[in-house]
Amino acid sequence: MANKSTLIKLYCSANGVDNVDFRSDVRLVDHSDGTGVHIEHWGLSISEPTDEQLASYETAANTEEANNQVRSTRRTAYGDIGEQLDEIYKDIDAWKARIKSIKDNNPKS
Repeated sequence: MANKSTLIKLYCSANGVDNVDFRSDVRLVDHSDGTGVHIEHWGLSISEPTDEQLASYETAANTEEANNQVRSTRRTAYGDIGEQLDEIYKDIDAWKARIKSIKDNNPKS
């Protein structure tokens, strides 16, 4: 199940709002009562989504979250950009092979 914040970001993007600040625009709360995360404050110019509207983004949100994990894993595996530049200078073909291996081992959805 996707995070409520990811669902909200996708809903907002589909409705013309590309930036959402979860400190001022939208605040989420979990009362730890088993009902999950709820919207406590909605300060955007578009209407607050219903649960049904957010649910329609579930598949896309799951894909986005999976791809974010892949991006994070790849960033760590790529290493420091300075070291990569040194690696490219010394042997660009070895660098290409290493990057390809990282991408092949961590495919996006």
